[in-house]
Amino acid sequence: MTMDLMKKAVASSMKAKTPNFDVGDTVDVAVRIIEGEKERIQVFNGIVIARKGSGIRETFTVRRIVAGEGVERVFPLHSPHVSDVKVVRTAHTRRAKLYFLRQRTGKATVLREKKKKTGKTTKQPATVDRKSETAVK
Repeated sequence: MTMDLMKKAVASSMKAKTPNFDVGDTVDVAVRIIEGEKERIQVFNGIVIARKGSGIRETFTVRRIVAGEGVERVFPLHSPHVSDVKVVRTAHTRRAKLYFLRQRTGKATVLREKKKKTGKTTKQPATVDRKSETAVK
């Protein structure tokens, strides 16, 4: 009985549509900030270096360099304060956690971009009719 109530409470707090991003992606996280009675959205741009947890407890860590100093923020994925996560760039990684980026500076922090998967387009070359010199498909 109490587990059912817990599941309902958790399900009501979870976002219906979560953004699709992975570790290594450069993202723009739109954070809703409330100052007094005013509300505004501030964008935090950086590389996702970790994702952990599952369900309502899932979090992701975003790292960026500001004035030569590394800044990391941990965002709960299902938080009402996180209004949007936009993927700017996807990167190829071989690890689940990119903590090694903390020791790197400058160009060493740039990750290799992921190749875009293209659907198999089997374009047949146009054949040329030699008599009329027009392309025949």
